[in-house]
Amino acid sequence: MSILDTIITRKRKDLDHTKANVSISELKDQAHYHRTCLNFAESIRNGSGIISEFKRRSPSKGLINGDLQVQSVVRAYEHAKVSAVSVLTDTPFFGGTFNDVLLARESINIPILRKDFIVDEYQLHQSKAMGADVILLIASALEVNQTSELAESAKEIGLNVFLEIHDEQELAHFGKYIDVVGINNRDLKTFTIDIENSIRLSKKLPSNVPKVAESGISNVETLLRMKKEGFDGFLIGEKFMRSNNPGESCKQFIEQCHLI
Repeated sequence: MSILDTIITRKRKDLDHTKANVSISELKDQAHYHRTCLNFAESIRNGSGIISEFKRRSPSKGLINGDLQVQSVVRAYEHAKVSAVSVLTDTPFFGGTFNDVLLARESINIPILRKDFIVDEYQLHQSKAMGADVILLIASALEVNQTSELAESAKEIGLNVFLEIHDEQELAHFGKYIDVVGINNRDLKTFTIDIENSIRLSKKLPSNVPKVAESGISNVETLLRMKKEGFDGFLIGEKFMRSNNPGESCKQFIEQCHLI
């Protein structure tokens, strides 16, 4: 199996256990479930466009940074003027937890993307309950009809929907319930990076759809080129998280790119 297949298999197994212990009605009783989500697309288009990430590790890179606390990092990101923060919640492969989003929500007032492998409607209610504003739907992990159903259900409970695609075939996953499209330069099957991928695919999406470039954006030149090509946002995690001070690293990068 590919890395993605392995992750999804484990995700479904873990979900069976979680669903048996916490019901959707219990999730709906959580205070954050009833808050109004912040507008993800608007924040990206009206701000720096940077979506900074809190990520401890990854299957391809191993440990990135296991010493930092989520509250201090996301506060520093907000101070650096990012448009949104992405928080990993997958535990086995990325070292994230649901509590990371809860702590982030209590610390900042900008959109929070719950970054995980969403394969079940239950996870939408989880995301709302933990205080996320945005859920990620990865086209590679879903059938087209699953993407459409999950996106519609997410919108019904007030969540923003961020679709991630990797190749031209996955363009079929785009639909009316998608708020923002992320184009990933990293192949989730091999984890190799092709920086030109975002630019090629962006030309095939409607011009009015906010677009975010993901993975491999580590220097000013790359970001500015993508901005010139029409990208509104840039999801950056590893570059900042490898620093002892991710917030300061992020602030300097935003200033170097003249994004604010």
